[in-house]
Amino acid sequence: MKVTTTDPRDGRHQVTDLTETDESGVATIAGQSSRAAQWLFDRGRLGRAQLLDAIATSLESRRVDLVAVAEAETGLGQARLDSELTRAAIQFRMFAAVLRDGGYLEAAIDHAADTPLGPGPDLRRMLVPLGPVAVFGASNFPFAFSVAGGDTASALAAGCPTVVKAHPSHPLTSRASAEAIESAVRDLGGPDGVIAAVYGEQSGRWLVRHPAIRAAALTGSVGAARAIQAAIDERADPIPLYAELSSVNPIVILPGAAADRGDQIAEGLFASFTASGGQLCTKPGLAFVPADPGGDRLVDTLRETVATAGGMVLLNERIRDAYDSGATALEKAGARLAARPRIEAGAGFTVAPTLLEVDLPGLTAEIADECFGPLMVVVRYRDVADLDAALATVPPSLTGSVHSGPDDTDAVRGLVDVLAARCGRIVFDGYPTGVRVSWAQHHGGPWPSTNAVHTSVGATSIRRFLRPLAWQNAPEWILPQELRDEYAAIPRRVDGRLVSGLE
Repeated sequence: MKVTTTDPRDGRHQVTDLTETDESGVATIAGQSSRAAQWLFDRGRLGRAQLLDAIATSLESRRVDLVAVAEAETGLGQARLDSELTRAAIQFRMFAAVLRDGGYLEAAIDHAADTPLGPGPDLRRMLVPLGPVAVFGASNFPFAFSVAGGDTASALAAGCPTVVKAHPSHPLTSRASAEAIESAVRDLGGPDGVIAAVYGEQSGRWLVRHPAIRAAALTGSVGAARAIQAAIDERADPIPLYAELSSVNPIVILPGAAADRGDQIAEGLFASFTASGGQLCTKPGLAFVPADPGGDRLVDTLRETVATAGGMVLLNERIRDAYDSGATALEKAGARLAARPRIEAGAGFTVAPTLLEVDLPGLTAEIADECFGPLMVVVRYRDVADLDAALATVPPSLTGSVHSGPDDTDAVRGLVDVLAARCGRIVFDGYPTGVRVSWAQHHGGPWPSTNAVHTSVGATSIRRFLRPLAWQNAPEWILPQELRDEYAAIPRRVDGRLVSGLE
């Protein structure tokens, strides 16, 4: 069956020259990936770092064409997509730096020695690749969380070939991204199977059931994660699924902040919950605002900004329909409409941004549920002491944010204690959208924001695709170079003492 694509700006469908991948095709690709694992392993850390740098360069050299294809399939706009492609290239280069550093290997050596329990053997341990990885492309990030995304970059860095199940919202972008990566692989003499894409809903199920696949990664919905997990459960041997899912990302504005800079916060809130049409996993869905004069001014400014905003294009019909039904469900649950502009009805997937409001006693689990798209609920509270219990109503999230004034120290301390147990990143006097790609980043959180303790952004996301292996009394010639006594280029723990690398 031919793969179709849709321009969300006008709803026009296009039949592409791509064909949905059948079960036999998935098996062929998985087999190629399995064979390509040896080539990646043989390149070693520094060889893979060279590959990742080459992939970044290849993506950037095709920037104009990649952005044009993605804009036609997603409607996200040239500026946003250009920035996202830059982010994709940065991710590959960051993992090249991770490889050159070598600390990610967690290399450790315990020489043979007498111990209180008797003679101890020589033990050497480090992390090694899991094997081929299945990645499910995200609808809202055609570059940074899809074929050329962080899951692919971290998996290839780990030494794992990657098969990406292309998202139906941007199949042509997925193919073009895969071709850019394949070009870099070929230039370095690499085989087929280092990177590949499959198409069609059923192909993802066949992929995770194939015995060659050793892990899966997803940025998507809880429903998608459950469907993938159900397919994995049919395997004779289980594999991990690393899923980044649903998140409400509450923001608390304390009275001091509302009084000091309410207009500025209103501007920041609007920009954050409407960025990319509100189609970001870090979009703030709830903002707790004090029911006092400072909070009133903040909310009035926010209402005016929303009421005069234009329509926003969503990625596909399913997301548009879910947004409309989600907004309706929140209003039925007791959230009152605070602002929504009137927009011209069009043929595409354009919607109006929506601001809802509820007084704190009326906040329920139904109102605290995520609505994907440009919608935010303002929760008005009268007493800071009520916030701890209110935040317990909010599902655990990727992020939690606090805006405070100079006299709010005690309140901030209490809120941080609550948020630390319920999110993976705490933002102070800022907004959760915009996830920096860096060594210190953590993009994860308790269920239902993710299903694992790992991050999907940042240097340590490589850990998902590695497993520990120990060598006991091994002859030196069989050891990886990073575990040989004379090797000193990476940080290692030798006989219990951390030894820094020389490079």
